This record gives sequence, C-alpha cells and structure tokens, in this order.
Amino acid sequence: MKRGLLIILSGPSGVGKGTVRKILMQYLFLNLAYSISMTTRKPRAGEEEGVDYFFVSKEKFLEAIHNHLLLEHAKFVNNYYGTPKEYVEYLRDQGKNVILEIETRGARQVMENYKGDGLVTIFLVPPSLEELEKRIRGRRTESDEIVKERLEKAKQEIELKKLYDFVVMNDTPNQAAERIAQILKDKEQCI
Repeated sequence: MKRGLLIILSGPSGVGKGTVRKILMQYLFLNLAYSISMTTRKPRAGEEEGVDYFFVSKEKFLEAIHNHLLLEHAKFVNNYYGTPKEYVEYLRDQGKNVILEIETRGARQVMENYKGDGLVTIFLVPPSLEELEKRIRGRRTESDEIVKERLEKAKQEIELKKLYDFVVMNDTPNQAAERIAQILKDKEQCI
C-alpha cells in the first residue's frame, strides 16, 4: 500500500479554508482524512472524543510538546491545540492523504519540523483584500475593530505564501477545490 501524503491547507483567516476543505473531503478519489487535533479545552455540546478532538489535560498536552509528539501546536484563549504526530502517521501508513487545515503559524511549525516525505503545502489566497474584507464582514460575527485587525494580520500572512509549494486563489470554493484536487492528483502520481 502506498503511503499517503501530508497536506497543509493554509491561508489567512476568512479566506475559506474550511469551506474548501469540506468540498475536497467529498472527492472520494483523493482518499482524504482530516486530521483530528488534540486540545486542552473541554468538549462542547455534541462534540465527541476522537471525532471532533482528542480532549486531554494540560499536563498531558505539555508532556506531548516536551516529547516532540506534535507536528504543530499553539495556545489560544488559555487552551492548547495541536496536531498529534502519531495519529497523522497512522493514517498515512493506512494509505490516507491527511489534510491539515491550519493557520500560517502552525503551518510554519510543520514545515520547519517535519522531516518526512510526501509533504504538500498549499496556501489559499482571496481574489483581493477587498473581497476578503467582504467575506469577513459577511459573517457578521465581529466588530469593525476585529475586522480591521484580521485584515492587517491577513496582509502579513499573505506575504508568507512564498514559503508554500502551491498558491491557489479562492475565487469560488468549488473552483479552488478543483484546482487543489488536480494538484493532489498530480502529486500522487509523482511519488
């Protein structure tokens, strides 16, 4: 059985990573598995252990960091989040192409620390910053101040696109997913 790829799908907040990933997951021919993260936060209503997250204590998470058992990790709102290396490797050994939908900070950690084969990094960009602002405002979940902060952060993150193997414009989620699917098909044929 051929070992699966490790795919990073990254980009600025609001670019549509989650939407594009959900479309990609429907392409059964890509044999994708979505990586489940480990977190120290408590489960929310309806969330299941091993489905939504691996829920662990802070001590267990810090031990995983110390023992280099995570591909990437971050602290957000007093909770830790990270990608368990062993789980990802297990899926890849089963022939699954594992997709990580992560922010640029986590993506850089994986790129710096991951020494395995089969890593494919994809950066999703908006058609323009104006379009990104429209998408973020369209959510109607954040104040003007937060929107401005997100846009400033997005400008900085977009500068990082040169670190990735591929840059894909998310003009529409379906078109972006089609482009990424083609990249992955081509990549699989090369290994």
